[in-house]
Amino acid sequence: MKMLNKIIKEKREELKLTQEEVARAIGITRNYLSDIENGRYQPSFNTSIKLIKFLGIDLNLLPSMTEIQDNK
Repeated sequence: MKMLNKIIKEKREELKLTQEEVARAIGITRNYLSDIENGRYQPSFNTSIKLIKFLGIDLNLLPSMTEIQDNK
């Protein structure tokens, strides 16, 4: 199953949005979003929810919410 970081990156690219556009919209830096997409950092629960909502990610695509919940 795909990890959250891969799902975020694929959805952003599918929507033809830049990292800067997404980062600005949810209140994080572009560098932090890049780190999330490349698996260097796990986003906080709140940041994960913001990304999921903004990008319109179907929660059924997520492998589990465990990896998100572990980072509260």
